[in-house]
Amino acid sequence: MFSRLTRPQALAVCALPVVALIATAVFAPLPFSVAQPGETANVLGEHKGSPVITISGAPTQATRGQLRMTTIVATSPDTHVSFPDVVDSWFRSDEAVMPRDALYPSGDSIKEVERHNEAQMKESQNAATAAALGYLGLDGKDVKVSLKLADVGGPSAGLLFSLGIVDKLDGDGTGGDLTGGRVIAGTGTIEADGKVGAVGGVALKTQAAKRDGATVFLVPKAECSDARAELPKGLRLVPVTDLKSAVSSLVALQTGKGSVPSC
Repeated sequence: MFSRLTRPQALAVCALPVVALIATAVFAPLPFSVAQPGETANVLGEHKGSPVITISGAPTQATRGQLRMTTIVATSPDTHVSFPDVVDSWFRSDEAVMPRDALYPSGDSIKEVERHNEAQMKESQNAATAAALGYLGLDGKDVKVSLKLADVGGPSAGLLFSLGIVDKLDGDGTGGDLTGGRVIAGTGTIEADGKVGAVGGVALKTQAAKRDGATVFLVPKAECSDARAELPKGLRLVPVTDLKSAVSSLVALQTGKGSVPSC
């Protein structure tokens, strides 16, 4: 014998699976990672007790300011990011939701990610050295450059590595340094011919730069709009397309002669 359900009872019974389905969807892991501003490091100085740039085979000069490469930190590839996490990040300027594949293209294993980032960093350092020595007209067989940045991977420090090498070897070409005593930060990949490429996460990197004392931020020109999105007050954006344009902009800032591009 069966009793007939009232309409409210029937609706309640039917609603239970729907509510369960919605709850499952809301809290199910999504293919995203949450990123935040990371550490910065002065490539003209030391990082974790070791010089970032070591040069032999050519005279070097003292530098007064700082050239700070910037990073972001993101949830690991095996961390579950749910819909509430995404919504929370939308309303915060110090967080960004990014596709997991964009941050971790090499797979989900932490070991795979570390190996991939180390390989990219090595390639970036080689390209940065070639670009800097090529810009200065120096032979890589005579001038040896060693770059060391512990616990940092990926290619986005390439531009700052090249600028650091140029600053230590030649500065502004007249005996002065590129920074003019300022704290300059930035990001960008670099190729051996000096071309600067986009990196992603620049809005978060500008925040890291400002936090660590920078007043100028060098950004790949293609990412100007992204860099403006959450630009901290008092941080000047300078777009660059290649190593030559980056050096020219820094010299103009330092000497007050020539124009400095803006985003």
